[in-house]
Amino acid sequence: MDLSERLIRFNQTYRVVSHVLFWLLVLMLQYSSAGYYNPDGARFMDILLAVGTNQVAQMAAAYFLTYFIVPRYIYKQKYLPGLTWFAISIYVICVLSRLVVVHVEEPFYGVKAKPNETYQEIFTDLPKLIYVYFFRIYSVAFVFMLLKLLKDQLSVQQRALTLEKQKAEAELKLLKTQLNPHFLFNTLNNIYALALMNAPVTAGAIGRLSEILDYILYRCNNIYVPLSGEVALLNNYIGLEKLRYDERLTVNFSCHIDEQVEIAPLILLAIVENAFKHGAGNDIGEPKIDINLKTDPGHFAFTVSNTFQPKDEKNGTSIGLSNLKHQLELVYPGNHELTITEMGSLFIVKLTIKLA
Repeated sequence: MDLSERLIRFNQTYRVVSHVLFWLLVLMLQYSSAGYYNPDGARFMDILLAVGTNQVAQMAAAYFLTYFIVPRYIYKQKYLPGLTWFAISIYVICVLSRLVVVHVEEPFYGVKAKPNETYQEIFTDLPKLIYVYFFRIYSVAFVFMLLKLLKDQLSVQQRALTLEKQKAEAELKLLKTQLNPHFLFNTLNNIYALALMNAPVTAGAIGRLSEILDYILYRCNNIYVPLSGEVALLNNYIGLEKLRYDERLTVNFSCHIDEQVEIAPLILLAIVENAFKHGAGNDIGEPKIDINLKTDPGHFAFTVSNTFQPKDEKNGTSIGLSNLKHQLELVYPGNHELTITEMGSLFIVKLTIKLA
């Protein structure tokens, strides 16, 4: 969590405290500045009163501008009434601030009121109201407003990122629920066929399926999982699938792993499953599947090629590969490349991922 997120969370949790701390900081800065520019010997209470009365006007301007004018008029694009209210607030706040100075602050200092400074002059001396009071009051009010707008914008972005993350996680869960029953349906059909033949390898097949289910149900709940678990899953899956075929099926699985990495779960299984379903499953000749996995620093490559009958439906339209494309877009946006190639009777799927 970066600093901006910490500040936003603190402000949301301790909203009143955040405002108090802000105005205390402003008070300290203005007190230090006033104490520096006032002659030596200025009393603490004199400076504090001057800064305090000025800050009351700043607070009134800041909150009226930020919580009334901006949300009610500027956000709703009602600019003319918004500017009207803004002009009225400037005049009222500056006049009230001048009245406080003349009738409260200056008498406290022992300064006598000027005989020629009547209420009419206070209300109509626009140059003094603007150049003396407007800039002094609204400089802080504008800073307060900008900080509030920045905080709101960061909050909106944070909520958008959170919603996007939740949406991506929900979509990934949906994709997994679509993939797992599809895989289980094929595998249970295989075991059912073995059981009908009373094949001695049935128990081993059930054991492999148990390991696969344990992995899918309990070890694939994160966005990324260790590559070693995915390799073990593929070995179990290949072992199950090979039980369906006699010696006519050739499967070559080579791994070259320079370093252990983490990848999104089940994406490799989708490619291999597609090769068996649309390759070996539909090839009445001597089907062959070649699987190559390789990792380099910051790079992952996975290639699966299988023979198939060109007259059969296109492999790329399978449920597994369609889900895979969607999942890759969610987990590796802009950092992956999936190519699907047909070369005569050879179907090739190559996935490369740029790892962080």
